[in-house]
Amino acid sequence: MSDISSPAAAERRTDWRQLAWFFLAALVVLAAGMGLRDPWPADEPRFALVAKQMVESGNWLIPHRGSELYSDKPPLFMALQALFFSLTHVWRIAFLLPSLLAGLGMLALVYDLARRLWNHRTGLIAATALLCTFQFVYQVKRAQIDPTVSFFLTLANYGLLRHFLLGPDWRAYWLGCFAAGLGVITKGVGVLALLLFAPYLYARWRGWQGLAEVRGGTLRWLVGGACFLLALSLWLGPMLLAAHLHDGPEYRAYVHDILFHQTAGRYTESWDHHQPPWYYLGVIGFSWMPLSLALPWLLPAWRERLAARDARLLLPLAWIALVVIFFTFPKGKRDVYIMPALPWLAVCAAPWLADLARRTGPRRIALGLLTVLGSAALGTGLVALLAQPKFAATLAAQRGFEDGGAALWSLLLALGAVLLAAAAWGRLRRAVPALLGGLAAMWLLWSLWAYPVLNDSSSAVGVMRRAGEIIGPDAQLALVAWKEQNLLHADRPAVDFGFQQHWPQQLAAAAAWLRAEPSRRWLFILGDAMGDCVDRGRATYVGHANRREWWLIRADALRPDCDPAATGAGREDNPNVSD
Repeated sequence: MSDISSPAAAERRTDWRQLAWFFLAALVVLAAGMGLRDPWPADEPRFALVAKQMVESGNWLIPHRGSELYSDKPPLFMALQALFFSLTHVWRIAFLLPSLLAGLGMLALVYDLARRLWNHRTGLIAATALLCTFQFVYQVKRAQIDPTVSFFLTLANYGLLRHFLLGPDWRAYWLGCFAAGLGVITKGVGVLALLLFAPYLYARWRGWQGLAEVRGGTLRWLVGGACFLLALSLWLGPMLLAAHLHDGPEYRAYVHDILFHQTAGRYTESWDHHQPPWYYLGVIGFSWMPLSLALPWLLPAWRERLAARDARLLLPLAWIALVVIFFTFPKGKRDVYIMPALPWLAVCAAPWLADLARRTGPRRIALGLLTVLGSAALGTGLVALLAQPKFAATLAAQRGFEDGGAALWSLLLALGAVLLAAAAWGRLRRAVPALLGGLAAMWLLWSLWAYPVLNDSSSAVGVMRRAGEIIGPDAQLALVAWKEQNLLHADRPAVDFGFQQHWPQQLAAAAAWLRAEPSRRWLFILGDAMGDCVDRGRATYVGHANRREWWLIRADALRPDCDPAATGAGREDNPNVSD
């Protein structure tokens, strides 16, 4: 019998078909809604604006936010967005592509390592478990840095684990070290991948089972460090050279801020997102659902395998623990900080999930989760539509919904009906497949229905479009007390007077700009920043967006002999705090 018709060849074809269907389903869920919305706060407009300015200026090395240098994050993520715009010429697609590709990449790496450590079925279960978690899908469908840095950390751990557990595989090891360096120039935390050396060295010292026989090769180990430094130098070297050539105070401040204040300073003296020490227990319990619901059964199974000295479990589990501990120490905490640990939880859980799906207890929990989600969505939608409670009216006013939010509440009704229908179909016997299908339907409905409904009020597209219509096509526009989405969606080149400048100083500079050519110039300004130096009776109301009121003024709306900088007009704002 020829090889093509052998049982092994038939099994490989079946494996490939299953894998293809899985990634097709993943692509549908993760890419649904692309092209239907613009960047939404808090972080998406900031990164998209930086990427847009990279394309327009040709300066991809030291990014700008408006007229100021932007030093909060390294530029790799924004450069990827700019690259994809150069390829697609559509911002609504380009700004989401790095996260989408990072998500698909993490699924592929999780599948492949679990397949190598166990088998194809376990690999597919690991990837499916990751795809089903709330945090993974929510973040991959957004344009924040965290999915991209999570991909680089996953790639780094993938390379190291292939070498430590399945090697020796020096090329995988070098790739892992290089990926860790890419993680550093993406968000600074890529070095955390190297914490994997701690459990590896412990396992070698204690003689744990499952480690690869890696002997000697001191020079090869050091090449890994060189690969890490090489990745760093791809941006760090040219950036330092460019800053030195400019030799201006703003460039020196940029170098100091991004190398020290935004890394060690942010970690040791967190200035925002303060949370209690137990914060990440809640993140694991809720954001990592439904995978976290299996932990009561997984913990005894892991304890048994660790007692048997199985390094396949020790290394990734220890790395998860080290990452959570690392981010627990600073006061500033966000749920996305520990997202890089999530793929490895899926890998560690995968060998037991198929058996758990056949047990009554886990199936009851799956059915209960599906029923609770469906009932909550359906009940909220019904109450909001029929009773019109205060929370519904408040949300409609904040979002500027002309229909009182009927489209959004109808979405909740539809979502609740779909989830409850899935629960009725699955019941206890098919609770797990029903949960998977219900979650997929939830993300599709959210992406295809909510994106168009919420886009204008979330993205500032609507308010900037109205501003352009009010001032006409030949007018000049400037911004005061602006947010990134305002400059991003302005329909013409707009002047700004700094983003980090205090509002009175911005308004004082804008007043001089308006008076220099009063017939053609308009100022787009936040209502809270107008203060006593602006005659609101002469201002033009533009609209409500991002929980803020926006206005347009001309020079005649400025009160004579009133200096905003001297009077401190307008409430102070901290521009470093995200929306």
